[in-house]
Amino acid sequence: MADKIYRVNMKELSFKIEDVPNHWMGLGGRGLTSTIVAAEVDPECHPLGPNNKMVFAPGLLSGTSAANSGRNSLGAKSPLTGGIKESNVGGTIAGIMAKLGVKALIIEGIPEDNSTFYHIHVSRDNVEIVQVPELVGKDNYFVLDSMEKKYSKKVAVMTIGRPGEMKMLVSNISVRDPKGKLRSHGRGGLGAVMGSKKIKCITVDAQNYKEVSYEDSEKFKAASKIFTKALQNNPISGEGLPAFGTNVLVNIVNEAGGLPSRNFRTGNSENAEAICGETMAENIKERGGSTTHGCHSGCVIQCSQTYNDKDGNYLSSGFEYEMIWAFGANLGINDLDLIAKIDALMDDLGLDAIEMGVCLGLAVDASILKFGDGKEAYRLIKDEVAKGTPMGRILGSGTGNLGKLYGLVRVPVVKNQSIPAYEPRAIKGQGITYVTTPMGADHTAGYAVATNILNSGGFVDPLKKDGQVELSRNLQIASAAIDSTGMCIFVAFPALDDPACLPALIDMLNARFGISLTGDDVTNLGKTILKTERAFNLKAGLTSADDRIPEFMKYEALPPHNVKWDFTNEEIDEFWNF
Repeated sequence: MADKIYRVNMKELSFKIEDVPNHWMGLGGRGLTSTIVAAEVDPECHPLGPNNKMVFAPGLLSGTSAANSGRNSLGAKSPLTGGIKESNVGGTIAGIMAKLGVKALIIEGIPEDNSTFYHIHVSRDNVEIVQVPELVGKDNYFVLDSMEKKYSKKVAVMTIGRPGEMKMLVSNISVRDPKGKLRSHGRGGLGAVMGSKKIKCITVDAQNYKEVSYEDSEKFKAASKIFTKALQNNPISGEGLPAFGTNVLVNIVNEAGGLPSRNFRTGNSENAEAICGETMAENIKERGGSTTHGCHSGCVIQCSQTYNDKDGNYLSSGFEYEMIWAFGANLGINDLDLIAKIDALMDDLGLDAIEMGVCLGLAVDASILKFGDGKEAYRLIKDEVAKGTPMGRILGSGTGNLGKLYGLVRVPVVKNQSIPAYEPRAIKGQGITYVTTPMGADHTAGYAVATNILNSGGFVDPLKKDGQVELSRNLQIASAAIDSTGMCIFVAFPALDDPACLPALIDMLNARFGISLTGDDVTNLGKTILKTERAFNLKAGLTSADDRIPEFMKYEALPPHNVKWDFTNEEIDEFWNF
């Protein structure tokens, strides 16, 4: 059965199932979401108005037996950046959509009756749209439990918490993972877009599907074996990430002087040893947790974990580097258990870890709380943000808006989106990615840390400008293509170092669909995606003047290397000359 486009109209509370247009057939994941958003969303529309759309799309290899192919993409116009946004997530959604034959799920319009929220249930050849007043004002785990009881756990679930209902720009969309916990369509305030459409949750039938087909199953198996071996043999994806999770990066980035601390005042944190991956792994082992599991089926990297408290009781899972950095180094909290407690709260509420953590770091400059005060940070989230008080609304509007309201200068955002856990002054290739990606400050768009710090794909000195624009460009092109396959971004490590890895990925695509892609075709796909996204942003009113680092980073020298952001505008703008 051929894949279809499932289109839901929230104004009419109706749906259509359409054939896939020929020019969308070869696209998946980010390539498809950005193409549809660019084609169907007015770049000048209000992101929370009736003319924005949400586009969910599994990757080209999602639903297959390929290792690490379980990522799902979501595209829309971002209410945080004002530009195009793609967010991808693990969990159970991508494989199930692919097996159900859903090439893309497009949600458009806003209900005329604004008094309640709706549940959308997608099954083969059908979409149900029902009111769920009993879920209004509830958070993610309550919704998850309700849906799993209703469908006997035979569904994939995506949901928003109270901040999403209130259309806060720090809100994300949470997705059930294989262990019944939550992963996030994070960044860009996409939970607010779902809230604007009055959608509380989306479920996708995980029972009545068919396994995906292969044009050449033997060729696919052979390529898959090579690809999997490359992931397992790489020292980062095969050893470091499984042993210590993404939090292995705390000590590495701290030693490089690129761990932003106390609202980007230094590149070192005195808390590094207390919050690092090695300490986390020791705690997990002592307390009966799990140091290694995958966020989606088929993952062989297994960089997630289950983190328990001192009494062996569950605290959080998927306890990631970005979260631990945002609250540990950036906000100055040295208690890993308290950070895990905050993480669990934010999972339940559906809050973006980077945006919320950086916003609270900036809130110290606004005298709202103090560095190291984890209890107050927890209270602000639980009692202010979650309840939508005036202070909660201010914090829920994100870092950039908090800075404007309080007249602050040291505001670490690009395109109004918070800068993640790598200091752009000390890891300059990553800084180029922050300023040039159409997504706003986003580390996953072109992970220059790989080559600047981890020596993957060679080495480009992170403290010097030389080669950084070209490095970021090449990585962004590759990342856009990888995001279209449904692959986890961490396949980039073996892809950069193992000459057998990328050809095996291309061979899997060819065997899956019976096509003849080359490496140049994949590169051209990445270039086309970036140019499509850039064109949308230009029409939305963003210009090269938005491709800039915060000014304070140009005149404040960052310890310990005492480096500044020293790229000229002309050097940055060279990025788009391809």
